[in-house]
Formats: sequence, structure tokens, C-alpha cells
Amino acid sequence: MDIRLLRIDSRLLHGQVTTNWAKVTKVSRILVVSDEAAHNAIRRTLMFQAAPPGIKVNVMPVAKMLSIYCDPRFDFFRVLILVERPRDAQRLIAGGLKVSKVNIGALSFDSSRVMVTDTIAVNQEDVLAFKWMHQHGIQLDVRKVSGDNSKDLWKYLKDKKLI
Repeated sequence: MDIRLLRIDSRLLHGQVTTNWAKVTKVSRILVVSDEAAHNAIRRTLMFQAAPPGIKVNVMPVAKMLSIYCDPRFDFFRVLILVERPRDAQRLIAGGLKVSKVNIGALSFDSSRVMVTDTIAVNQEDVLAFKWMHQHGIQLDVRKVSGDNSKDLWKYLKDKKLI
């Protein structure tokens, strides 16, 4: 499986993904990897409806993604993987996914989170997942769309004294 982009975005599949990232990465599939979305019929239906023309969307739990990743039947897939939370990206990487970079789009704010950029809010679990990725040599690339300048999330976490 050719992973073109692993993106963390609490919105999962939305306009920036369908109009920019899917085209730039030239993927044949978008894999939405979320335990919650996979078990929610309404969310799954919305993901399928948001698919860009000519690109198939699959919605699956993390364990399913890990089980198909090494299956040679899927070697020809060129994929963009979307997860909602940093912890899910960590689980995928720890489970064997080979990536050198994780793109972070947006993480929604709530009362348990601290804003670290204008679109990224983190809680302690998120910080621990990002710390794990950083320690494993994964670049933490903050960009909404491909044309934005890449920014290092690690710097933002340090500036906010979260690590």
C-alpha cells in the first residue's frame, strides 16, 4: 500500500481534503480510519457523499486498517489516510504503518484543550501521542492545504510549554 498522506483532522473528510489534498497526492482511495465513524451509519454515509469524483472512500476502524495494510491484495492502492485524533495516528504507526511525516490539519477546541495554533487545539493525550511520534522520528507537519508553508507542530508545543 502506497501511503501518500497520513492526516490528522477532527473534521475527517471535508472540502480541503477533497479539493486539495486528494488531487495533489494523486490518490486512488481515501481511507477514513476512525473507530467512531466506522460504527456510525450516518457519519459513514456522509463520508461517502463527500468523496471527490473518481476516488473511492472507505471508512474503517483502526484494527481493520492495520489488518489490511500488509495484505498484498492492497499493494496497488495509493491512499490518503484520515484520522480524527493524534492517538489514532500513533496506533497506526505503532502497528506498522510506514510514514515519515504526519500532516495535522485541524483539531477542534473544547474546554479540555489548549489552542496551539489558530486551528489546532490539544489535550494531554494528544501531546503524549505527538511526543511519541516525535521520538520515533516522525515529522509533524502543520498545513491546512498543500500550498501552505509547512510548520513544525513540535515548535508550537514547545512554545506553549506543553512538552
